[in-house]
Amino acid sequence: MRHLIRSAAVAIAMAAASTLTLSAAMAADISGAGATFPYPIYAKWADAYKKETGIGLNYQSIGSGGGIKQIKAKTVTFGASDAPLKGEDLESTGLAQFPMVMGGIVPVVNLEGIKPGELVLDGPTLADIFVGKITNWNDAAIAKLNPDVKLPDQAIAVVHRSDGSGTTFNFSYYLADVSADWKSKVGVNTALEWPVGIGAKGNEGVANNVSQTGGSIGYVEYAYAKQNKLTYADMINKDGKKVEPTAAAFSAAAANADWSSQPGYGVILANQPGAESWPMTSATWILVYKKPGDVAATGEALKFFAWSYAKGDDMAGALDYVPIPDAVVKSVEDMWAKDIVGEDGKPLYSAM
Repeated sequence: MRHLIRSAAVAIAMAAASTLTLSAAMAADISGAGATFPYPIYAKWADAYKKETGIGLNYQSIGSGGGIKQIKAKTVTFGASDAPLKGEDLESTGLAQFPMVMGGIVPVVNLEGIKPGELVLDGPTLADIFVGKITNWNDAAIAKLNPDVKLPDQAIAVVHRSDGSGTTFNFSYYLADVSADWKSKVGVNTALEWPVGIGAKGNEGVANNVSQTGGSIGYVEYAYAKQNKLTYADMINKDGKKVEPTAAAFSAAAANADWSSQPGYGVILANQPGAESWPMTSATWILVYKKPGDVAATGEALKFFAWSYAKGDDMAGALDYVPIPDAVVKSVEDMWAKDIVGEDGKPLYSAM
């Protein structure tokens, strides 16, 4: 069966340069859909995996909500989400869930004359901007955090996600944790009733809108800020320290995470303590069926994920993503070997 799959493999659908969207028109033998947050590293891993194995990947970067819908509709081999499913949802659907990589969400702005890292924000101020209480860049709350920055007398244009988004889930989770006003008025979800702003689809859409709109602010995964050369803001973290968005700061936030404490390794990493912790750190998860209909396709997908765990750390680091700790990877691969099986009950993956 594997021979048949390999012979049918077609080149990986890679990113269009401007949008980072994989082409759905190019066939592939592993199919997945979901989160835009990890798309840059999934595309990089897929390219390297294709060169090494000949196995292709077709990943639709459509947002976490779309990925969850597609895996539940069984139209893809795996779904991807930055918002973990709860234990009861995993139980009722027969899905297995595991973390694939970690990264950071960053505020990005378009302010003339201000360079990356020059602007500093804290959680309550960021919440007040996105809830519509702070409407101008020279507001006293922003000025207090930036005494050495010449802030423009300019209206703030808020840009948020328009699609179901795990990035939005983690962003709103953080804002709810630092702002009672945000928690009561907006709350936490993958899709929100936004008080202000304009919506854009995917991390790509938010990045594009911010880059084209003077006076704007949005939130994206850090790789999108880097690749689109956007100005990001530093943040004041839970310990009251100013931190830059770096892989080290994302790692610091995840250092003490107890992955085994939540069903499907669904640990939320927002607003973690620690002087060096980035406050909007997030993991991203993969969803596959424990008893898949197409056992060969799921088996191939697990091989790709195992290869990414084993050989993808340097590629992840180059994009400022953070690899999953080795102990967690071992636990995940043991789970695959125990829980993901064919109709005959035999595992689709053999743990090393």
